[in-house]
Amino acid sequence: MLITFKSAASADLIMFEKNGKEILALLGKDPEAARGIVTVEQLPEAVAALRAGIAADKASQAAQPPEEKEAESVVDRKVSLFQRAVPLLEMLERSLAERQPVTWGV
Repeated sequence: MLITFKSAASADLIMFEKNGKEILALLGKDPEAARGIVTVEQLPEAVAALRAGIAADKASQAAQPPEEKEAESVVDRKVSLFQRAVPLLEMLERSLAERQPVTWGV
């Protein structure tokens, strides 16, 4: 399944459900909700929460021992949370600047 995030301030953003739910949880939203909204008033907190989640993910990757990094083949490497979250962070920031809510499942 897919989750589509929408905002009048940005193009639609489509994520795999598993990844979208992980990010919704970071934003303090119910990941099991079929649809929802980040209101304009909630956007500053959502941006801060997503930035914190991205920073924590980057820190955990930086703490990974070099031998583990070298042992991973290109096929074994996973797309990290911060790589998946950056497009949504950009959507949230644009939405905040233009004072537009962000919805999903609508």
